[in-house]
Amino acid sequence: MPSEITSTDQFVSLSEGALECRVKRAKDLVKLKLRTPRQLYTHKVKVERADDVIKRLKCEIVEV
Repeated sequence: MPSEITSTDQFVSLSEGALECRVKRAKDLVKLKLRTPRQLYTHKVKVERADDVIKRLKCEIVEV
């Protein structure tokens, strides 16, 4: 089961050990899915803040 992370800073720190981050864009939200070797983490952000969060991630970015 994926775990939802509500803190942006915690999500960015988890990205250091991640294999990739999938970005799924919807009309009013952007869902980020972070795949680590053991767990899948999700994080929802508003469209306006999404690009700032994506730039801070330290793994491969895949647009879905």
